[in-house]
Amino acid sequence: MNPNQRLKNATAEYFDNEYRPYAAEGSIVGVEIREPRVTDAEFEEMKRFVFEYLSASVENEEGGGRMRWYPWHSAEYRYNHILNVVSLAEEIAHKEGADVDVTRVAALFHDVSKLEADQDLHAEAGARVAREFLTAREHPESFVERVCRAVEYHSYQGDLEDVSLETQALIEADLLDKVGANGTMLMILRMGYEARTHMDSDEVLDRVLERGLDATSRVESQTAESIAHQRLKRVRWFREWLEDEIADLGD
Repeated sequence: MNPNQRLKNATAEYFDNEYRPYAAEGSIVGVEIREPRVTDAEFEEMKRFVFEYLSASVENEEGGGRMRWYPWHSAEYRYNHILNVVSLAEEIAHKEGADVDVTRVAALFHDVSKLEADQDLHAEAGARVAREFLTAREHPESFVERVCRAVEYHSYQGDLEDVSLETQALIEADLLDKVGANGTMLMILRMGYEARTHMDSDEVLDRVLERGLDATSRVESQTAESIAHQRLKRVRWFREWLEDEIADLGD
C-alpha cells in the first residue's frame, strides 16, 4: 500500500470513530463543542519540556551535531520557530474549524526531535516523544493518537486534502513560518555566514519569494492563503525598497 493510500485509510478510520470537537466561529450548529482538554498550566509545562529537550539535544551532540554548519543552530532558534508555528497553527485551526487543542499541542511537539534525529526521521521521532510525554500525564488515548498522527505527518509532501484538518493546519503553519520577515532574516543571516555582500540581496530575496510561492501553492485553507499572500506582499515591498537604494541591484 502506498503512503498516500495508507494516510487516506488512517484518516477515514479516524473520522469513522471520532468527531471534531471545535467548530469555527459562526459555523453551522451541529458540531459538538467540548471544553479545552489542555489547561494553560499544562501547556506551559509542555513548553518547558520542549525547550529543555531541545537544549539537552544540543548539549549531547558530538562534534557539533548534524546541523553544526548553521550559525543559528541552537535550542533558542528552534524553540522560537516552534512557538511561531504554534501561533500560526492555532489561528488556522480556529478559523478553519479544526480541533485547536490537538493542533496546538502537535505544533508544540512537531520539531522537538529536530536537533537529534535525521531530517527524514525527525517527525516520527517527535511523535514518539510526544506520545511518551502525553501518556505519562494520562491524557486520553484518543487525544494522544490524534496529536501524534499530526506530528508524524507534519512533513508530508502530498496533497493536504489527504490529511486531517489538524495536520493540515500544522503543515500550513510550518510552511508559513518560512515566508515573510522571518524567512527573509534567515536568508540574510546565511548571506553573512557565506561572506556575501548586500549586492547579492536580490538573489536572496528571490529565494525567499520562491519559497513563499511554493508554500502558497501547497496550502489549502483560506486562512493560510491569506497569511501567505500578506507575507509575500511584504517581501516584494522590501525587495523594491532595496532596488531603490542599492545601485545596479537586479540589473
